[in-house]
Order: sequence, then structure tokens, then C-alpha cells
Amino acid sequence: MNAFQFLTPSTLEEALALLEEHGDDAKVMAGGTALVIMLKQRLLVPDVVISLDRVPGLANIAVEQNRLHLGGLATHRAAERALPVREHVPALANTYHHVATIRIRNVATVGGSLAHADPNQDPPITLLALDAQVRIQSSDGQRDVALSDFFTDYYETVLEPEELVTGVHLPLPEPHTGSAYCKFLPRSADDYATVGVAASVRINPGTGAAEDCRIAMGCVGVTPLRATDAEAMVRGQVRTEELLREAGEAAKAVTDPISDTRGSAAYKRDMAGVFVQRALDQAWQQAQATVS
Repeated sequence: MNAFQFLTPSTLEEALALLEEHGDDAKVMAGGTALVIMLKQRLLVPDVVISLDRVPGLANIAVEQNRLHLGGLATHRAAERALPVREHVPALANTYHHVATIRIRNVATVGGSLAHADPNQDPPITLLALDAQVRIQSSDGQRDVALSDFFTDYYETVLEPEELVTGVHLPLPEPHTGSAYCKFLPRSADDYATVGVAASVRINPGTGAAEDCRIAMGCVGVTPLRATDAEAMVRGQVRTEELLREAGEAAKAVTDPISDTRGSAAYKRDMAGVFVQRALDQAWQQAQATVS
């Protein structure tokens, strides 16, 4: 690593003041699972690293005003195990459960994974399918940004140098909604996936037709992607195998993967279509199971 000053603020206000003071010369450390690697590889050479380890009040997970709130410093393991997540959005708990290994989940944070903006991560995909918003704070105040607008490019977000991700929140699913996350791992559990897909479907309990649908994909572009054409195709329709296949084909059109050790670009694109079908099928069946 390069030599840097390591600062440990004890309040959020102090952390934000340090960010405002140092700007582009500073990097924020939450869990550090990604940052430390990038520092060791000298992909990042900051003059200052600001640790959030001693900042209280940013690790809460709760339901408030019909929304699920995850604090920015909540760990993946906490999000995986928290009763509000498991009870209201089990697909999100399942997503966090399948991030890497338990050693990583015990340290990696909700806010850190979003700020890191790696399109190969699992949680942003499901959060995108669940219509999440990112809470961002600076010394000047706070703002909420839809996750669909948060990522701008590979490892890039709308975050300004003086801003922090302090949490993420999402609406609780409406009745008769099912959601699912599916991914394909070519190697070990702690490797990135070849493709990851999350889907959410709300059905009409009388007809079984989809009243709403959201589909998000990861590992197949420079940011997590919404398959909006596939979503439009599903809305108003009842579940059929042909519809699932057509939605998968439509989703493939928005992907732009790269070839790497996890598969060629063509293979990833085809796998995206397959996993859109699987995630949609699982979400739809979960929604149907809510109909008595």
C-alpha cells in the first residue's frame, strides 16, 4: 500500500466534516473487504482513509412507515439474519446469505457494497428489483436516490467526494407479491457469478395475471441492469412457459457482458435469458402461493 493518514471519527458529523475537508484525496472504509484489496493492488492511492468503524447509529435494520430500512454499516450477515428482512423480504435475506462466504458476510457492509459499485455483486441486483433507494448524506444534508439512478458506470456512482451512503430503504412488498434471486456460480462460493438475476412479480389474486413486474440483472453490464422490455411483456399476462421464454429473450437484448474466466460474452448473454426465466418462474410461483 501507499502511505496514508488513517482517521477514525467517532460521530457521523465528524466523518462528514473530514470528507468535506479532504474531498477527492480521501477514501472511506466501512467493512474494507473491497477497499483493502484495492489499496494493496495500488488501484487506489488515497492520502487519507476515513474509517467508519467507530461511528454509531448506522447499523440498524428496521421497518418504519411501511418501508424496510437497512443502515449503511449493517453487515451482510446482519441483513441475512435480521427478522424484518426475513419476514418481509425473504428474497433479500436469501441474496445476502449467498454472498461469498460467512467470513466476508460478517464484515462487508450494506452501504459499502453499494458505494463500491461493482456490477458483479449480488445485493444491488435484488435491491434494484425491489425498487430500493439509497440514502446519501453530507454536511449539507441528505438526499435519497433511486438505485436505478445511483450507478453510473463500472465502479462509479452519483456520490460526490463529500458524501456517504448512510443506508438503503425499500417499500414493503404489496400483497400477492413474490420475489426471487438466482445466480450461476462457475467455481467456488466466494467467486463472482457468471450471471445473477432478481425478479419481483405481483399478481391479481383472481386471475393470476401479473399486475406488476420488475427484473434486474447483474454481471452482464457495467452496472446492474433493469430488463424493462421484459417487464412490460409480463405485465397483464398469466404465467406460461412460452411467456417466460419470451421474457428471457427480451432481457438478453439489454445485456452487454464481457468475456472472462467465468464465460464468454455470448455464454453470459444466453445464461441471462435462462436465469430471467428461472427467477420469474420462482417469483410468480411464490406470488401464487399467497392466494388462498
